[in-house]
Amino acid sequence: MCKTEIHLELLRPLDEAMLARLMRAYSIYGFLKLDAQPGGRTLRVTYDGTRLTDEQVVSELRRLGIPVVVPERTGSRTAG
Repeated sequence: MCKTEIHLELLRPLDEAMLARLMRAYSIYGFLKLDAQPGGRTLRVTYDGTRLTDEQVVSELRRLGIPVVVPERTGSRTAG
């Protein structure tokens, strides 16, 4: 197992209905931990990186009705 963490941005704050749908993610093989505050705008997901990719995590959450996006990175990378 390779614990991997991704920080996602919620397109709208979590409400009770979304929180209930979010709890269903624990039934998806590879999801380990979800960290969000009700009414918050960020979601931290810990998952098994040998079972899922970032793209699969985002896709599964969207399938559950959780409106998430991967935040854009700020700054620039320089090859070195």
